[in-house]
Amino acid sequence: MGKVKSELITMLNGALELEHAARIQYLAHAELISGINAEAIIERLKEIASDEGKHEEKFRELIGNYLGGEPIMSLAETHKAKDLKKILEVNLKGEKDAIDFYKQIYRKVIENKDELQYQFETLEHEIRHVIIDEQEHVTELSLLLGK
Repeated sequence: MGKVKSELITMLNGALELEHAARIQYLAHAELISGINAEAIIERLKEIASDEGKHEEKFRELIGNYLGGEPIMSLAETHKAKDLKKILEVNLKGEKDAIDFYKQIYRKVIENKDELQYQFETLEHEIRHVIIDEQEHVTELSLLLGK
């Protein structure tokens, strides 16, 4: 296995850890919401958790099927929050951090297009689409925060 593929496997496993943690965190936070608009916010947090689960699947497939690596089973650090504002802020920061990291992965794929002759288009497409989803989450969480 080449150096670029090995580096991408490591990076994508890091992304997979972030997605594992994000899914669990959104589901746990959804259980803490109460109040007038609770139902809609709970539903949205659970939808975002579902999106994160889809990202997990994509990353596992890219790691295993396209790069010949072994998908990791651990998760990144999760962050507790009690009230709605803190829950939204913690998750907004997590989404922005994920986007920043995924853009690093995306750049590595783009910069190594020739070496990824039989994987490039799929890697580029899937990682770009995860970034787009995460940007949508940033927008939604920002709107809920009134930012």
